[in-house]
Amino acid sequence: MKTALISVYDKTGIEGFAGDLVALDFKIFASGGTAKALLDAGIPVEDTASLAGGGSILGHRVVTLSREIHAGLLAKDNKEDREELSKLKIPFIDLVCADFYPLEEEIKKAEATRESVIEKTDIGGPTMVRSGAKGRRIVVCDSGDRTKVIKWLKAGEPDREKFINDLAAKAEAVVGRYIVQSAEYHSEGRYKQIFGEKFLECAYGENAYQKPACLYSSDVGRPNFGRPTSDELAIYKWVLVAGNPMSYNNICDLDRMMQTMTHIGAGFEKNFGFIPFVAIGVKHGNACGAAAGDNPVEVIEKMLTGDLRAIFGGSVMLNFPVDEKIADELIHKYSGEVRRLLDIVAAPSFTPEAVEILSRKKGKCRLLMNPAILKAGLSSFDTAKRFRYVRGGFLTQPNYTFLPDMSKCLFDTKIIGDIMLAWAVGCTSNSNTITLVKNGRLAGNGVGQQDRVGAAKLAIFRADEAVLEMQKVVGVPLGTPTTKSTKLADLEGAVAYSDSFFPFPDAPELLIERGIKTIFSTSGSVNDEKIIELCKNKGVNLVLLPDAEARGFYQH
Repeated sequence: MKTALISVYDKTGIEGFAGDLVALDFKIFASGGTAKALLDAGIPVEDTASLAGGGSILGHRVVTLSREIHAGLLAKDNKEDREELSKLKIPFIDLVCADFYPLEEEIKKAEATRESVIEKTDIGGPTMVRSGAKGRRIVVCDSGDRTKVIKWLKAGEPDREKFINDLAAKAEAVVGRYIVQSAEYHSEGRYKQIFGEKFLECAYGENAYQKPACLYSSDVGRPNFGRPTSDELAIYKWVLVAGNPMSYNNICDLDRMMQTMTHIGAGFEKNFGFIPFVAIGVKHGNACGAAAGDNPVEVIEKMLTGDLRAIFGGSVMLNFPVDEKIADELIHKYSGEVRRLLDIVAAPSFTPEAVEILSRKKGKCRLLMNPAILKAGLSSFDTAKRFRYVRGGFLTQPNYTFLPDMSKCLFDTKIIGDIMLAWAVGCTSNSNTITLVKNGRLAGNGVGQQDRVGAAKLAIFRADEAVLEMQKVVGVPLGTPTTKSTKLADLEGAVAYSDSFFPFPDAPELLIERGIKTIFSTSGSVNDEKIIELCKNKGVNLVLLPDAEARGFYQH
């Protein structure tokens, strides 16, 4: 008869697991609360206190931390160790199933105290798990592994060495992560950890010579495993409907698109109480097209006309389902005789007809599905801390969670909607950025510049280039030109967003000359008064929020 030791805080489903072990001829030892739960379920069990020399002490706080239990877990499976255990009347423990007190949950509580955290710090559970891992026992510290272990036992323990080693490695990782939670809390952030489990190995990183490149999930491998992560938009929860496996750059683009999408949704939800249909087109992480509205087909059209050239080979994210009509618009609208090639289309769902239309030869268009992106807004904001490698260490900061409140602005809803779209695109594009929006459509995005004038010029240039590209396809300019030249975009009455303050009036002057009537920026420049006076004299709306509160630098 083999022996199993079970000691779990979360007893959900433990009766079924223990019953399966008994059916497989295991004798069960369990700690106090677990033993009671199993006995109540009619499962034969002995209390671990009967193994511990002298029984439990200190109000049952010290039971499993005994020489006898750890000898049963650490003894080698050989004649000498087994004979010694037999003389001491200590069973050889073949399997240990344990989870830990919910330390992480306690730390997250607003009312948590040092005393409450210490009380929820498990010692016996992690120690048993580590002893079991070192002793190369069957270690079950994830409730999701119980069914797998039972199936493996019933199958005759195939490939035993690898199976046991994988469980041991997981056990060490779980204990390591658990302990670091305590270190972070008690050191008040002096010590910090980045922990993850490999979910996907990419062919390479940003460039072909950067191998290996992997996606690690910070949700897989957490304590209390059987429970789903609270973040339904986690990268690993996107389902690949069609196309090749995700590349490193694909994953980066997907993450960036989710930031832009959720910022748009949250901005509209906070200021209007609803989330519109949204389509964004991205190249190298930055939006080259974006639109919001009440008609999905029109939104697709507006998004595409943001930059027909850049969207070719780019990625798209939608917050509405993709059917045959939407798919056809994405591929053929304004594409002339050439089929538009896309690298990623991410959406809540796809019909079979849409999958057929969007798919490319050799799987070069990845179709990604996640219902959680459907009208994603305030509840979908990413609030986890951000990490960034720097040589010799890493940086950490809170996430990008600022949301402007436009309730005090006496603009009509159309202008506020354009402000929200411009802000959301601009503050999730590489700084420095100036973003132009008109009528719910991204007109031009001037990203990653070293000065505000350069960003303004680039935004206008990209708006004009979008018109030239449209002329090639349909033969007419986009909108009515503001000058005699048919090569210029119609920016009359458009909104401009700047992700930080203007140090001089030169960039606002460029924007105003092209017809911009509303500028959303921050204050903090020594020349704020000059910029305010310029906008007053030109009849331009100027919205300024403090730079310390509203600066929108991203991936700086």
